Amino acid sequence: MINRLVLLPGMHGTGELFSEFMRMILGPTHIEAFHYPTDASPSYSQLLGAVESFVPASENFVLLAESFSTPLAIQFAATNPPTLRGLILCAGFATSPIRGWRKSFASLIAPLVFRLPLPRIAVSHFLVGADAPESLHAAVRAAILAVKPAVLTARLLQVLAVDARSALSKISVPILFIQPQQDRLVGPPCLEEIRGIKPQIEVAQIRGPHLILQREPQQSANIVAEFMNRLKES
Repeated sequence: MINRLVLLPGMHGTGELFSEFMRMILGPTHIEAFHYPTDASPSYSQLLGAVESFVPASENFVLLAESFSTPLAIQFAATNPPTLRGLILCAGFATSPIRGWRKSFASLIAPLVFRLPLPRIAVSHFLVGADAPESLHAAVRAAILAVKPAVLTARLLQVLAVDARSALSKISVPILFIQPQQDRLVGPPCLEEIRGIKPQIEVAQIRGPHLILQREPQQSANIVAEFMNRLKES
């Protein structure tokens, strides 16, 4: 079993939203979350260097990436670090989850999206689900408000432009894809695209919205722990 888990957050960039998931997961003896800056917008390639410096160089580990971070995790895993033993993509994508004319439209309106705080209805519809507890609503809104609007805009534009398909083909470690079944941001075509390149990936579906680790922390934690239990130290 691998006893170390590294977490890469979604577009909000904070590891604080992982707290409940981290509390519930059994097995790993060491879990740590990477944090992105709230006042700067480094590119995926710049973040790659920061992740390389953050992960353990002498202890085997599994990398779990959420949404925005999944192309970054793919690019990192493609370098085949000697201590990486498994990759988990949660609500993930290798290219923009917004396709066709919607992608062009999203690029045009990106500078306006975060100019005002996201309304509650948007957080419910796209991120946490209509029946999410108020405490989760508050935590998600606080995480988003802590990041400068220009930074969130830059991250959205990176998502729209990213293409990690070539990197995906170079990954040699086992991959687990966690798919929220009611995800309104990252649809099934993203998984099918990844499967087309890596047909051997393992898929775990959980009923719930985009922020599935936050809405269903216990079920998510169980799936991650089981995956890690099956990996062998070497």
